[in-house]
Amino acid sequence: MTAHIRPVCAVWVGMVVLCSKLSCMKAASICSNAQAGCHFLSLANLFDRVIQHSARMHGISNDLHSEFELYFLPSKNQVGRVTRNCHTSNILTPNGKENAQRIAREELTEVILKLLLAWRGPLWHLHQSVAQNHDFNRFSSNKSLEMRDMVHELHKGVQKVVEKMQTLGIISTSVGSLASPEAFLTSESSEWRFMKDYDLLYCFRRDSNKIQNYLKILKCRIVPEHGC
Repeated sequence: MTAHIRPVCAVWVGMVVLCSKLSCMKAASICSNAQAGCHFLSLANLFDRVIQHSARMHGISNDLHSEFELYFLPSKNQVGRVTRNCHTSNILTPNGKENAQRIAREELTEVILKLLLAWRGPLWHLHQSVAQNHDFNRFSSNKSLEMRDMVHELHKGVQKVVEKMQTLGIISTSVGSLASPEAFLTSESSEWRFMKDYDLLYCFRRDSNKIQNYLKILKCRIVPEHGC
């Protein structure tokens, strides 16, 4: 007997998804210019991947933050004296789930993209600092580098979500232009250069949690029939 092989619908962030022929036909293409071997992925599956990726990224930030606490804050009495004026404070973010559910889809998408772009430079700086600090082990250095790479990959994944939503007419085609690297660099605050490593990590843990929550809210507003 000839084996029946199900077609591969998509590959993103190292993950392969198998689906039935019917579901593959229903999913819109995420490729452009009629690329050879073009894969397909539904909007719901795209959301699932970026949410899973953001969850892993936040988990790593939690682990590294705990290691930093052991090193920088041996006394619990010092926790309250940590500087928490994050460089991303100039990015207006909805406070709480209810407020995030009220703002326009386009605005929430822009917030996610801006937060991701705002952490490219700071996380590279953090990795270099950790790598040069002999008091930290190699695993801490690897985690800091992994966080930086995950931000880059997550930004690419969210851009795929944006492109799919634009193709389906869910959001306007202008979304993404305001959060492009070129446009954002002019307004990006350089305050992070003067922050301590622990403060940077605290802020990233906070922002990575926001990104994860915003992605979940955005998915449930757009494709509520898929796991919401």
